[in-house]
Amino acid sequence: MKFNEIKDLSAVELKKKKALLGEQLFTAKIKNQLGQLGNPLEIRKIRKDLARVHTALVKKIVR
Repeated sequence: MKFNEIKDLSAVELKKKKALLGEQLFTAKIKNQLGQLGNPLEIRKIRKDLARVHTALVKKIVR
């Protein structure tokens, strides 16, 4: 997910996206500990997407 895709979303959509990514991250971490996650690098991708969404949300609130 690119930042250009995220920056045009509304604050409400960003909050929903942040919650969804948080759930995905939790699930991926649990699956990784159980050995069920096919690609452990997926955790890194989710974390970075979550950080991008958080950055966009902070920019929306500050403006």
